[in-house]
Amino acid sequence: MLMIRLARFGAKKKPFYRVVVIDKERARNGRALEVVGHVNPTGNPAQVTLKHDRIDHWTKSGAQMSDTVKRLVEKNPAAQPVA
Repeated sequence: MLMIRLARFGAKKKPFYRVVVIDKERARNGRALEVVGHVNPTGNPAQVTLKHDRIDHWTKSGAQMSDTVKRLVEKNPAAQPVA
């Protein structure tokens, strides 16, 4: 099963996360199928960049989001085009 979850990068005491699509059985920082966002919690305020179109594509393909990624997507909705 595919998961959309965080992979930790960065130096000690300076974390930086990538939001990745990865097989559930792989290691936390294992090879991902696709990177669909970035999270920098050390910034003030925290910087979150998500590719909502790719996240929607993967969830429609059967990927599950982790609890943390669900919270990030809910707090950072996609910008709606002005019509």
